[in-house]
Amino acid sequence: MSTSPHLFQNRKLNMPLAPKEAYDRITIASNAWENLRATKTFAGMTLAKFQSLIAPSLTARATIARLENELIAAQNQRDNSDKISLEALQLLVNAVKGDPAEGEDGELYEAMGYVRKSERKTGLHRAAKSMHTPNA
Repeated sequence: MSTSPHLFQNRKLNMPLAPKEAYDRITIASNAWENLRATKTFAGMTLAKFQSLIAPSLTARATIARLENELIAAQNQRDNSDKISLEALQLLVNAVKGDPAEGEDGELYEAMGYVRKSERKTGLHRAAKSMHTPNA
């Protein structure tokens, strides 16, 4: 983002800001004050007072960034764990299907969320024969 003097000129003060724009405005103004007029007070505030007022906003952003990283890590852990879980599930299902007392037509197989072999449709569809002949 550019730091030109007219960076925020087109935005009205009472319009809500996107979080990124709010962060940019806060940090640009704070940095400008610190670098150019650190000893001067504005609106009855010293730079230290202003920085203490904006600290909760910056802390909340840091917390959000940390939590977003934790979420990504947790999602990756879930995905990696799911691979192992699905392999174990496949072993279980195959064992149930191969068990003579259970099999693909048993109630356990169905209770696990699968369709019993006897309840499956064949999948065979024969198209009706056409009686007309193509034009030659």
